[in-house]
Amino acid sequence: MNFVIVIPARYASGRFPGKPLVDIDGLPMIIRTYNQCLKATNKEKIFVATDDLRIKNLCKSKNINVVMTSKKCLTGTDRVAEFAKKIKADVYINVQGDEPIFNPTDIKNLIQKTKKYPNDVINGYTKIRDEKQFRSGNVPKVVFRKDGRLLYMSRSPIPVTKKQKFITAWRQVCAYSLPRKALIAFSANKKKTPLEQIEDCELIRFLELGFQIRMIKMTDVSIPIDIKEDLVKVKRILKKR
Repeated sequence: MNFVIVIPARYASGRFPGKPLVDIDGLPMIIRTYNQCLKATNKEKIFVATDDLRIKNLCKSKNINVVMTSKKCLTGTDRVAEFAKKIKADVYINVQGDEPIFNPTDIKNLIQKTKKYPNDVINGYTKIRDEKQFRSGNVPKVVFRKDGRLLYMSRSPIPVTKKQKFITAWRQVCAYSLPRKALIAFSANKKKTPLEQIEDCELIRFLELGFQIRMIKMTDVSIPIDIKEDLVKVKRILKKR
């Protein structure tokens, strides 16, 4: 089973423009994310997929494999699908470019699960820490079957009691294993599927297309930088290390 890790990096983020290049204690975010991946596998297996020459030039200066993609990609997974047309592999492991403190052990475990289930779409989850995180619209929540198959994903607080009380819940960790066949089906849609559009959660497209998603437990150290407040959290954690 031949796999590659792909780090999609779009400059014109709607919520945080230019974030792949934002400085985090002396290193651009995209470089920090790459360095975490490098702790899990060798550099020949890791690529950055971007639509911006500034990101491309930075990666080239650091001797990082980088592939240019279009600015028309609907999501990071669509960018990985476009990348897959240029770089052949059986499975593409997507690690989001805004994950600068992602746990390398989680990547290693995802690689092992990918080798065991090469035909499955695989995603990570971890337990939600508190009610604030549970109520946040910036945190995709996941619910899954007893066998670990994803039932649904939402930015709304789920699962919740009839009285809207938080009991226990899980959030998505933005690392995916994507078989080539699934990527082709995903990118064949030239617009977002209805529930994907409403929730702004791209993996929902796989569910709407009839694919099952296998969920695997990951650690809770990951903090995706979605807004500038997340950047403050990450810097605070790095200072403690």
